Formats: sequence, structure tokens, C-alpha cells
Amino acid sequence: MEWSIQDIARRAGTTSRTLRHYDDIGLLEPSRVGGNGYRYYDEAALLRLQRILLLRELGLGLPAIAEVLAGQRDTAAALRTHLALLEQERERIGRQIESVRTTLRKTEEGGALMAEEMFDGFDHTRYEEEVTRRWGRAAYEDGDRWWRSLTEEQKKEFQQEQEDIATDYARAHRAGSAPDGDEAQDITRRHHAWLSITTPGGPSKGHFTGLGEMYVADPRFTAHYDRKGAGTAEFIRDAMKVYAERHLSD
Repeated sequence: MEWSIQDIARRAGTTSRTLRHYDDIGLLEPSRVGGNGYRYYDEAALLRLQRILLLRELGLGLPAIAEVLAGQRDTAAALRTHLALLEQERERIGRQIESVRTTLRKTEEGGALMAEEMFDGFDHTRYEEEVTRRWGRAAYEDGDRWWRSLTEEQKKEFQQEQEDIATDYARAHRAGSAPDGDEAQDITRRHHAWLSITTPGGPSKGHFTGLGEMYVADPRFTAHYDRKGAGTAEFIRDAMKVYAERHLSD
């Protein structure tokens, strides 16, 4: 059994462009290429793609993923790790649903709202393990310390700035702006400045480019940005790469 590149992209929550890129760098070759030039993938290719997406979710870059796959690491172990992460995310989302449901009920019925009920499932410290794994313990502790130092108003302003940047990216993409054009690059400058608030000296070239790649490779980020318009995550990634090449250094 095999699937077309469009089928796999849709089912995996990625894009045909990303799959073609994986093919170009030798990370995921199609099982065959039809006479029409279309790529097709069999079950073995799907299993390899699942491992790639898992490793991307764990924060590995494409070169590191290639090394892991070349080393033929234990597939079952990788899948168990992936399953554990998904179960953690499901539990967190479940708590958020119950939190909102409780708030709605008490709002409609006039009951007293309790802070621990309203914000259950929204605690940023639940990402401690993931952040530490991706960027190191110091990165989590610095970010946690900075976040706790903010007032509630400052936290809202910080989150609103990110939302405004995402909205402007989507608007530029819908308008047909090019990732390397003045409009997109001005938004990306704001994006880098926003990230610099929590990163002394600002994200480096590699860090900034890697974040852009993660926006496309990690379904959570892709869904966040593409909710404002399909293809927004890819547009952001491309704009970030251009900005990094022009203005940043490692």
C-alpha cells in the first residue's frame, strides 16, 4: 500500500514542500516516483516520517535526526517516548477544558470563581521538562525567573505582542507579500525583538532559524500559526531564515 505526497502531507499535518525538502537532503526518500513525477510513500516511509516528526518534536535539528536514523535507534523506544509526550499533552488539554467549563458554569450560575480552578492546566511550569530537554536547564530557569518577575499586566502585554506579530504575518501572507520583502522583514524584526526580551543579546542566527523550522515541523506550532491562515507557519519560517541570513550571526 502506498500514498501520494499530498495524502501524506495532509495526514501528517505537514506540507508537500517539507516532504520534498526531506527528500532533497536525503532524510526521507519516497518509495517511488511515478511517471508523472509525483512522489509516493509506502509503509516503511511512513514509519520513518513518524520518527522524523517525533525527533523534531523533541527539538532535534535535521542533521541530528539524520544521525539518529542512520544509527538505527530503537523504533519502539522512540514510539514509547512519543506516546508519553502525547499523553502529557492530552492530560494538559483535558485540564484546560475542565477549567473553562467550570468558569463558564459559575459565570452563568453566579458561583464564586476560584483562581486555582480558572487557571488549572495553564501553568507554564508544566513545560519545564520539555524546555529543559530542548534548550537546557539554565534556559528554563532564566525564563521562569523572568516570567515570574512580571506583573499580570506585563504578562498580558507580552502575550498580546506575540499575537499581534502572528496576525501581521498572516495578513502579509494573505496579501501576497514575499518572505524577503520589506513588509515581512519588518514584522520579522519585531519578532526577533520580541524574542530578545527573554534571550540576552537576542536569538543567534542558528537559534532563530531553528525556531522557524520548528514552527513548520512541530504540529503544535503549525496549528497555532496556521489558524490565522493556511501556510502562515511556512511563510514565517522563510521570513525568519532571510532575516537571520541578513542580520544575525552565530
